[in-house]
Amino acid sequence: MGTGTARAFWVRTPGVGEIREEPLPPRGGDDVEVRTLYSGVSRGTETLVFRGEVPPDQYARMRAPFQAGDFPAPVKYGYLTVGVIEAGPDVGATVFALHPHQTRYVLPRSAVVEVPPQVDPKRAVLAGTIETAVNALWDTPPLVGDRVTVIGAGMVGCGLAAVVAKIPGVDVELVDVDEGKRPVVARLGVRFATPGQARTGRDLVYHASATQAGLRTALEVVRDEGTITELSWYGDREVSLGLGGVFHSGRITIRSSQVGRVAPARRESRTYGDRLRIALDLLKDPVFDALLGGESPFEELPQVMPRIADGELPMCHVITYDHIADDDIADDEGE
Repeated sequence: MGTGTARAFWVRTPGVGEIREEPLPPRGGDDVEVRTLYSGVSRGTETLVFRGEVPPDQYARMRAPFQAGDFPAPVKYGYLTVGVIEAGPDVGATVFALHPHQTRYVLPRSAVVEVPPQVDPKRAVLAGTIETAVNALWDTPPLVGDRVTVIGAGMVGCGLAAVVAKIPGVDVELVDVDEGKRPVVARLGVRFATPGQARTGRDLVYHASATQAGLRTALEVVRDEGTITELSWYGDREVSLGLGGVFHSGRITIRSSQVGRVAPARRESRTYGDRLRIALDLLKDPVFDALLGGESPFEELPQVMPRIADGELPMCHVITYDHIADDDIADDEGE
């Protein structure tokens, strides 16, 4: 089969993106060629990468599975992609892959996960976000009847709150400084509060606002001997936190949760693929459509990324590829 070409989004220099044409690698017997339908932009990690804020000592750890180039730039980065297999095993299957924004790509069949037929392909771009929520709940699982607070109503916070709300008897409150997030949170079926309204005495607090103020709020609302799980990634920003007073006397636990590894509680019994399939299964629920923001065509991504980095476009901004003609992106010669 001819290799063909594809177009991909690259960060040329921090804060500046461009679309490049590049050849597709030859496809081996167990490889698939995928035509992209949708990709999603992660406002947290991708924003830090776009701005060049990955700390040098985290360059190796923060590489995406199919990243090209190196931090800070030029780099091809991203990990929320849904497409259709057009060559190789399982032709016609809709799949999710941890691949950067690109019109089509070649990967091992084992590197893509089939999207259940009950899941809208556009919604499936959220699989990486819900996978983060699953991992956090494996790190610190709520018990029936727990009082749970999630701080930060972004993609991860909203996704996590929606999953926790499925657990019987758990009271969930989602805290954010932006009152404009209230309608989105209501669609998730959980209670919204600003920091000044947040309930105290919470058994578990998941922090996902990536702000110093949000982490301090977590200390204010957690009960004595409660647990705060930190999901935020701050890049090269330092965070100041007072660890006297309530933290020490209340014997509060602060622990990190990071999706790059399967949580220790499930590491011996679940693989990365298992975790991703669980996330995709959860996405059968249309409630998660609340996490999807606006849409833009792939060609506009260099102009859209600065707006996302500035916070102008909230939630998961979806990049569409259905307008791209096949003869513009590939020159396949048949098998």
